[in-house]
Order: sequence, then structure tokens, then C-alpha cells
Amino acid sequence: MYGAVQERKFHGKQTDLELSVMKSYRIILADDHGLIRQGIKSIIMQESSFEVMGEAADGHELLKLLEQDQPDMIILDISMPRLNGLEVLGKLRELYPEIRILILTMHRNSQYFYHTISAGAHGYLMKDDSDTELLNAIRTVQEGRIYMSPQLAQEVTNEMITAFREKRDVQPVPLTDREKQVLHLVVKGYTSKKMAELLCLSPRTIDHHRANLLRKFKMKNTIDLVNYVVRNSIVVPD
Repeated sequence: MYGAVQERKFHGKQTDLELSVMKSYRIILADDHGLIRQGIKSIIMQESSFEVMGEAADGHELLKLLEQDQPDMIILDISMPRLNGLEVLGKLRELYPEIRILILTMHRNSQYFYHTISAGAHGYLMKDDSDTELLNAIRTVQEGRIYMSPQLAQEVTNEMITAFREKRDVQPVPLTDREKQVLHLVVKGYTSKKMAELLCLSPRTIDHHRANLLRKFKMKNTIDLVNYVVRNSIVVPD
């Protein structure tokens, strides 16, 4: 039996199972600190099934890499020069929706968690989490699940419970059908330019609707708006 298997591997076509076992899960690292990228890479390479296929120091470099080839996952820092993680996240969801996104950051802040997950990220890991937790996060996102750093879990859970208890006090905000459409796209992380294309409107009109949403919800910026509507189930992201 062993000889027959060996002959099939060398002389016959490889089975789907054999190919799936041999295929690596390909990852790109996007962080502006080279030492951090090297540290992450050394941890990831401990797993034979994972492959770091590229590195980028900012969002522009990342998008250039993706023009050549696409990975299965991007591990993405938030604070990068030129095009930061939050800015590039919306572009990634538009251009490469099939790529899994794991945020890796120093921001131990639930607002960043809400915003990035709402915009299409699949996981949120802290840079001071353990090596084991990094590999756990990759596997979790690889399996199609949402990952959250243990350091944020209690804070987010408490906020969700508080929001649920106080939901009865949330006053409904009257929105037009168009404002509802724009709000849904804002939560998903789309840029004004992309919204204009999808809704067949001018970017100026989109900006007008976005300004109206901030005014009606009494929010100072888009991040606060997204956090508020998601936490209060006004908009549930896809």
C-alpha cells in the first residue's frame, strides 16, 4: 500500500487533498516599523502552513503589492504614514473583498475595534498580545470567524451590556431613504467617491448627506457616528 501511494505521488496527478495540504496560507504584513514586521514574521513562520509573501510600510505600498498578487490575509497596522490602516481598510473592502483582514495595533480602544470591524476587518489583535495569541488570531480569522483580543473582550462586553440596557432611552433619528443608504455605506467603510459611484450621485452630494448625518446624530466625526449606530443596532454591518 505504501508503494502504491508513493507511485501515485510521483507518477500520477496529485489529489485535491494532497494539494490542499501542500498549499500555504499566504499573508502580507503592513506596518511602518520594520522590526515589528520581522518579529511578526518570525512568529508566523513557526507554522509550516503559513507563508509571509510580502511586506509593506504603509497603505500605498500595500496597494502596490496587491496589484501584483493577492494573499489570503493581510495583517494591518492602524497607525501608518501616508495612507493609514483606517484609510486603506475601506479600499481593501472595495477592491479585494475576499481577503481576510486582521488588525494589529497598539490602540487598546473599543472605538477603534467597533470602527474597524464595522468597516470590514475580521479581527483585532493587540501588539503586546502573546505569540500564541497571534497564531490563534490568524487561525480564527482563517476559519471565517471574527477575532477580538482578550485585552478588549471585557471592555467591549461591558459596553454592549450597557448599550443594551440603555437602548430604550435612545431617541429615534428621522432619516430620509437616501440618508439611510449613505449611513449604511459609511458604516461599511466606503469612501465618498465610492458611495457616489454606487448611488449615482456626485461626491459633493454625498458629503452633504454625511454632514447631515453628523448633525442629526449630534456627532463630531465619522468614527463617533459609526460607533454609536453600531452599538445601538441602528445599522448592523453585513
